[in-house]
Amino acid sequence: MSIIHALILSRRPAAAFVVIGLFWGCFAAHVPVIKAQLGASDALFGTVLLGSAFGLVSAMWLAPRADRLLQGRGMQVGVVLLAFAWMFPAHISLPLAFAVSMAFVGLASGLLDVVMNARVSELEAQHNQPLMNANHAMFSVAYAVAALTVGATREAGIAPALVFAGFGLVCLLLVPFMRMDVTVVAAEDGYTGRYPVWPILLCGSIVLIAFMSEATVEAWSALHVERTLGGGAVEGAMGPAMLGFTMAVGRFSGQVIVSRMDEARVVIIASLVSALGATIVAVAPTPSVAYLGFAILGLGISVIGPMGLALVGKLVVPHLRTEAISRTAVMGFSGFFLAPVLMGLVSQIMGLRVAFAGVALILIVLIPLAVLVRRQPHNGAKTAAI
Repeated sequence: MSIIHALILSRRPAAAFVVIGLFWGCFAAHVPVIKAQLGASDALFGTVLLGSAFGLVSAMWLAPRADRLLQGRGMQVGVVLLAFAWMFPAHISLPLAFAVSMAFVGLASGLLDVVMNARVSELEAQHNQPLMNANHAMFSVAYAVAALTVGATREAGIAPALVFAGFGLVCLLLVPFMRMDVTVVAAEDGYTGRYPVWPILLCGSIVLIAFMSEATVEAWSALHVERTLGGGAVEGAMGPAMLGFTMAVGRFSGQVIVSRMDEARVVIIASLVSALGATIVAVAPTPSVAYLGFAILGLGISVIGPMGLALVGKLVVPHLRTEAISRTAVMGFSGFFLAPVLMGLVSQIMGLRVAFAGVALILIVLIPLAVLVRRQPHNGAKTAAI
């Protein structure tokens, strides 16, 4: 299947991926400014970002219910809530208030994430075609574009609040395009299978590690380039931008690769590649070498998260798909908020080089997880549950 055809089939959820990518790319490139605005140490900054995790945990329970209630307007409501939530963090200088504002961001982001991934999984089942990598690639493209844009706005001295407002306006213009009817699937007559805990835990762990690694670069790459390697604002913004562009390349490529190779095998190869990239970042003597590491890291982790989400959609029965993706997505996306906390603590004690080296070690854990996933029967077989 061609990438263009995949994006045409999933154009509505793809627009939602673009929205989330724009906001998180904007935030990543603004991290040095926001951290200075809060007057926070590495450890404190990582801790206040944990506020997003509380919002995300709430999203885990609310998303399936909200999805059933909102039906075809779920993504539209999610975009409006996310645009509204992002209007507050850039205005705040008190760490506690910032943590609360990020909790609202986490809630809105989590709700939209679950709904849009569920819509993609439904389209995959409907058309019997892989679509997840192409949609996540749109997130990466938007993320990189936003990061580069912020690099320019920072050099021009434009306040973060105005930049977030600008991105919010762009995203709100996409709302009318995102209405999408939901496929309601009832349980089969006589279905007696138990809840698919193991597929959710295994796939959720894979997505968690992938997104923890991604979040590490998003939240700390600009600081690493500017503080550890002595780069300027534009050079710092190039860190997350490099990640975004190479992840887009990797995910568009993954859209083709997944039709020719077993997903679990791709995860194993990608974990080794991304671990190499994280190692290069850890030992980089200059920003240019760090960019090489970010590029390799981005290529590797780009396909892991989408494949984990696609796999859980294949491992569970259709009527549990949205709920299973919700649980898996929340496990995974919690990595975006847990990683900054862990990175902040490690960086405070041992520095960012050691923190990035730790990311390389965590990525190796994906290998045994992928092997276990390969042993799970597909299509929601009852033996996949415990």
